[in-house]
Amino acid sequence: MSGKRGTRRWLGRHLADTWVREAGARGYRSRAAFKLAQIDDAERLLRPGATVVDLGAAPGGWSQVAAERVGATGRVLAVDVLEMAPLPGVAILQGDFTDPAVRDALAGQLPDGGAHLVMSDMAPNLTGVKDTDQARAAELALAAMDFAVRALEPRGAILLKVFHGRSMQDLVREARGRFRSVKVRKPEASRARSAEVYLLGKGVSGIF
Repeated sequence: MSGKRGTRRWLGRHLADTWVREAGARGYRSRAAFKLAQIDDAERLLRPGATVVDLGAAPGGWSQVAAERVGATGRVLAVDVLEMAPLPGVAILQGDFTDPAVRDALAGQLPDGGAHLVMSDMAPNLTGVKDTDQARAAELALAAMDFAVRALEPRGAILLKVFHGRSMQDLVREARGRFRSVKVRKPEASRARSAEVYLLGKGVSGIF
């Protein structure tokens, strides 16, 4: 019963969430769309004509915002292990991003010059064991970073969800070795109590 009560409380808070209501009003698939939009308003990552890769894209909120902002001359490539309903202006690849064959297939769809932005709102399925969850989240983040430095054009950028905790400083340090500029962003639409923040790296600093 306590589990059911907890679920009802979470659902009540979720439905009362301003960003959830706004997402529904605007036709976005998730409240996460506003996190990307707010970061992009400040950083101007999504330019008309850009090629964008969205890792862990389902249900598609980030891809929606990206497609709107890169326009008809741009391209959005979305990948997720879950099935994702079609979106205008988005090419969808269903598969596990940690599978090398899926990464190769994704890389094969990029233009010769590389992507302008690789973005990832990925998070692991949580076990409830803090150290385990943080380690798995860090593994996903590193896999996304490994892909990005190979897939991006030299002036490209990565936007990556990370979590406060033991591994965060290691991830920031790793990013500083791979990108010329590294920032950590916490958009307004991210819940204040959430440990999530977004690591932004710009300009690939070398070949890995």
